[in-house]
Amino acid sequence: MYLRKLRTFVLVLISLAVACVQAFGAHAAIAHTTRKSRRATRPRRVLWNPVLRGSYESMLRQNEEIDRLELPRIADEVELAELEARHDLVPIEETDGVHVAIREASHRYCRPWTLTFLQDLGEAYYKEFGQPIQVNSAVRTMEYQRKLRRHNRNAAPEAGEIASSHLGGLTVDINKRGLTRKQHKFIEDYLFNLREEGIIEVAEERRQPVFHIMISDRYTEWRETNRLVSEQSGSQ
Repeated sequence: MYLRKLRTFVLVLISLAVACVQAFGAHAAIAHTTRKSRRATRPRRVLWNPVLRGSYESMLRQNEEIDRLELPRIADEVELAELEARHDLVPIEETDGVHVAIREASHRYCRPWTLTFLQDLGEAYYKEFGQPIQVNSAVRTMEYQRKLRRHNRNAAPEAGEIASSHLGGLTVDINKRGLTRKQHKFIEDYLFNLREEGIIEVAEERRQPVFHIMISDRYTEWRETNRLVSEQSGSQ
C-alpha cells in the first residue's frame, strides 16, 4: 500500500517536472521569435555616401563665382522683373529634353549659359532614355529664400558667405525622385565630369530629392572648345 502511494507520488512529480520544462521551452521560443521579429521590423540605417557630396567649401565657391561675375543677389520680385526685362535672365522653355516644374512663372528663368547647360543635359538625357529631365527650381529672390527657410531648415540662407547661389540666377535643381539606377548614374556621371573640369559646383541633396547645380559662365567657352575639337576629330 505504502509503495503504491509512493509510486503514484513520484509519477506526479515527474509529470509536473515535464510540464514545467515544456512550458519554459515554449516561453523561450516565443521570446526568441519576438526578439527576431523586432529585429526584422527595425528599420536599417542606410549609409549616405553620394559621389556628388555637397560641402561648406562648395557653397563658398558658389558665392565666389557670383562675386567674380559681379552678379547681384536678387532682392525681390521687382528686381527680378527688371533683370528678366533686360534679358539678363532668360526663360527656361519646355523641350523634349527639359520639363519645368516651377510654380512661379517669374522664377522659370536663369542665366543664358545655365540655359545652354540645361538644354545640353536634357538633349543627352532624352537621347539616352526618351524622357526629359525635370527642373524643380531655378532663380530665386532673397525675399523668397527668406520665406523658404521658415519651413525648410535645409535651405541655404539668403545672405552671407554661404547664401543660396539660386539668388544669382546661375543655379538650378534637377529632380532625382523616381529615377532608375541607370538614369541616376547617367546624370551623376554627366555632372561629375563637369565638376572635375571646374565648370560646375554640384551637390546631390539628401533631404530634398534633387541635384543642386551651379553653372559657371566658363561653360560657354568649355562647350565651344569641345565642339571644335569634335569637329576636327571628325574631319580627320
